[in-house]
Amino acid sequence: MANRVIKGLGFNHIALYAKDYERSLEFYKALGLTKVVEWGEGKSRICLLDIGDGTRIELFAAGGDQYSANGKWLHFAMNAENVEDAYKTALEIGAASITPPTLMELDSKPNKITIKVAFVGGPDGEQIEFFKQMVNKF
Repeated sequence: MANRVIKGLGFNHIALYAKDYERSLEFYKALGLTKVVEWGEGKSRICLLDIGDGTRIELFAAGGDQYSANGKWLHFAMNAENVEDAYKTALEIGAASITPPTLMELDSKPNKITIKVAFVGGPDGEQIEFFKQMVNKF
């Protein structure tokens, strides 16, 4: 469904301050994200990583401890064809388990939907959700 107010509006990226830039960069690359472009040096390094569908994470080197224990955002969700495989891969490369793959039947309106989700913690404590809608459409 296209936005009727702002023509061409769509999601482009989410930005993350990384406490250890190299560690975070390697973590996301190990999840299969690809480096699109990188610029700057030292604490000014920034990298755009493509998730696989054109959506991107913008990784900033200037992170520190001044953020919440949950990382820099509540969570971000990536679609996954197989939530179990995505969760397993993330754990194998050092993610912390938060919620193992779980099937959830939502009492949503106007349509009830069923989703499968799993949550892991990334290198900076950020929460990453792997998401698959199983039944119905939003």
